Amino acid sequence: MDKTSLKKQYSIKQKLLTLVAIAVVPLIMVSVYLILSLLQYSKTYDSIVDNLAIANDYNLKFKEEMDESLYKIVVGHVTFETIDKDSSLVNPYTMIGDLREDIDRLQINVDSNSAVWLKSLSRNLDTLEARIHDIENNLEEGDSYDLNIEMLNDDIYILTDLIQDDIQYFIYYQTIDIESLQEVLNAGVKEFIVFWLSFCALIVVIIIVFTIIIVKDITSPINDLCNITEQIANGDFKARTDIHTDDEITDLAHSVNDMSEHLEVMVEHIKEDERKMRYAELRLLQEQINPHFLYNTLDSIVWLIEIERNEEAINMVMSLSEFFRLVLSKGKEYISIKDEERHIRSYLEIQQVRYRDILDYEIDIDEEIYDCKILKMTLQPLVENSLYHGIKCKRGKGKITVKGYREADTVVLTVEDNGVGMDENTLSELRKNINRPCKETENGFGLANVNERIHVNFGFEYGIEINSFLNEGTSIRLVIPYEVLNKQEVMNE
Repeated sequence: MDKTSLKKQYSIKQKLLTLVAIAVVPLIMVSVYLILSLLQYSKTYDSIVDNLAIANDYNLKFKEEMDESLYKIVVGHVTFETIDKDSSLVNPYTMIGDLREDIDRLQINVDSNSAVWLKSLSRNLDTLEARIHDIENNLEEGDSYDLNIEMLNDDIYILTDLIQDDIQYFIYYQTIDIESLQEVLNAGVKEFIVFWLSFCALIVVIIIVFTIIIVKDITSPINDLCNITEQIANGDFKARTDIHTDDEITDLAHSVNDMSEHLEVMVEHIKEDERKMRYAELRLLQEQINPHFLYNTLDSIVWLIEIERNEEAINMVMSLSEFFRLVLSKGKEYISIKDEERHIRSYLEIQQVRYRDILDYEIDIDEEIYDCKILKMTLQPLVENSLYHGIKCKRGKGKITVKGYREADTVVLTVEDNGVGMDENTLSELRKNINRPCKETENGFGLANVNERIHVNFGFEYGIEINSFLNEGTSIRLVIPYEVLNKQEVMNE
């Protein structure tokens, strides 16, 4: 026998199935035997009960109905031809025919004692039928009233008494059969209980022995695996297991060794992914702290001071301070939508001073979502994109509209502009770029960065969607889950 067949023969699955078979198969066999015995007992019992019901019905009605019907025929109240029309009487021949049919049925499943009385019943029934024929013949011959009355008293009534006696004896012996059946059943139950207790004790002993063997065979190598995995969890990626069993645990041991070999590589990949994400965040931060933006803003502040528009200069300095405070956000990754709104408002206030002749804006965010969390610097790249690629390229004054509202279990934020828009080819290319990793994107980096950060933090079912029409404007729709900042996060704000 080769190693492969040995493994298959003694696999954990087959060991457990063997244990289950030892416990279940004998139980099933005993249960089937018990069920069949009960069914046989039930069938015999039902047969006797049916016989008793039939016999008892005749015991109660046959003699009374037969005597009454024949008496009224003899006295001339009815005839054999007209008796069927009287609902209170029964035709004697019909009664005899019905009883014969039931006698044939009763003879199928009865013992010898009951069969003797059925035979006696059948003979008395034949005699009764003969006497009824005699009465019928006498009636056809005419003046036979006294003779028929005499036959009623001397023959008919005696025969119906005998028939009733036969029926009662039959009932008696059927009752004895029920008692005998009950005794047999009680004896069988006692024997079965003794057998069942002995059998269960034997099965329990066998199951315990097999369980101990199988559990030891399985748990011992598993404990070795636990020790190895604990070493790996503590950072020892050189740990290896040397388990050789005849079941699937050997395959598991090989898998643990493979896992240990590849875990270090996976850790390096994770670190690399983290470096990439930090790179993306850092690049986005650098984009926000763009020297040109800072220089231009400071130049605008100096210009406002020179022309003695000091209040506007102060407001611009405050907006710049608020802008950078929210960019840094004390190093936090998530901020509230309310703070994100203040961030883009500061940005637009600064840009409106610089582009006062071409820029107008409106921010309409529902207060219901103010406490929801959002990745910092999510809306600002979208607003910046609308300004530099939409409004600045438009002749005349343009407008940027920012809206936010709740939609079921999501938050929807939109940034729309009425700038130059873009054609289908440009829009299609931009849509491809924003769904690539931001490090691979040259055009639309800000949008791709936002989209990638949303996918990483919330899942691929969320993100941004862009629609645009040439010379009409661009609309960016951003969807994130509806999640409220916890109290600690709010306090840190």
